[in-house]
Amino acid sequence: MIETMVKEQVEYAIIVAGGAGVRMGGEIPKQFLPIGGLPVLMHTLNKFNAYDAALHLVLVLPESQFEYWQGLCEKYAFSLPHRLVKGGSSRFNSVQNGLRGITEEEGLVAIHDGVRPFVSKEVIQESFEGAATHGSAIAVVTLKDSIRRVNANGTSQFKNRDEFRLVQTPQTFQLKKIKTAFLTDEEPFFTDDATVYENMGWKVHLIAGNQENIKLTTPEDLSYANYLLERRGKADQQ
Repeated sequence: MIETMVKEQVEYAIIVAGGAGVRMGGEIPKQFLPIGGLPVLMHTLNKFNAYDAALHLVLVLPESQFEYWQGLCEKYAFSLPHRLVKGGSSRFNSVQNGLRGITEEEGLVAIHDGVRPFVSKEVIQESFEGAATHGSAIAVVTLKDSIRRVNANGTSQFKNRDEFRLVQTPQTFQLKKIKTAFLTDEEPFFTDDATVYENMGWKVHLIAGNQENIKLTTPEDLSYANYLLERRGKADQQ
């Protein structure tokens, strides 16, 4: 059980959901597809609200999807307080817009993929605590499979998987620092928010993520998501 703590800093969460969902093979963007009776994005927002109902939620969507999202909120009677912010031409730009949507300069902010609805409450809490202490807190998990590096000429070499981690979200930061980091121009090597932060010369602090916190990208991921929800529902009934 998570202990209740007196928070010294205001906390925010930017939920980024600008994907077109092409790999899902359908016309509806993946963040709006239903799992367990609710659109994916609502599950994600509920996870952060369950961590702390006082958390300030910022949802970044393409402006063209605002009306569709609002229709879904009416359909599912989804009244969780959140602020809508227009997304950009890339994830980097969308996060920039989300940060600009927070007028305050002090506090902590978690940046999370809208299609990762299985982040645990424990990981969210640890990310805020880690960022408060270290400036940043990046959720990662260990690799289960062996890995090899493939060269341009087709040759490959074994790499020790213990030296690598898979990066997830949330990626949580002290608000003032990550706002400063995102004042720069976008670079090709900015693969996530941590690399933007690291570009300032600041070290990133890693925390343990949870293995279920996958990014829903393919139809197979949706099947797994429904399985997780069904398993959780059965566990709650026992």
